[in-house]
Amino acid sequence: MPRRKSETLLPLEIEILDAALAMLPSGQATFHGFGLAQTMRVGSASRSLTAHGTLYKALGRLEEFGLLTSRWEDATVAEGRPRRRLYELTSQGAGVAQRGPAGRTTGPARRVAAEPA
Repeated sequence: MPRRKSETLLPLEIEILDAALAMLPSGQATFHGFGLAQTMRVGSASRSLTAHGTLYKALGRLEEFGLLTSRWEDATVAEGRPRRRLYELTSQGAGVAQRGPAGRTTGPARRVAAEPA
């Protein structure tokens, strides 16, 4: 398998940004991993998502790049079930998602994270 260039986003990471951006107009600014996976499967019949571990690793990388932020949901909301990690698209992440495929895959992901918001 070819090594990933540190300058590009993976197809799964692009799909995550697209799905997060698509949720914004409906007022859903935050999302959790399982809900995102469901949205991705329904909306785009995602083939990149092979396991939830794959998704959470990609979410972590996007957070490292500054394209997403995350926090644990409030304990009071999690009554009766485990707490979930809530993710939110940053303004920088929204900008990357809005650029389209050419702008997301050719620009350095690390440099993207360093751009001013």
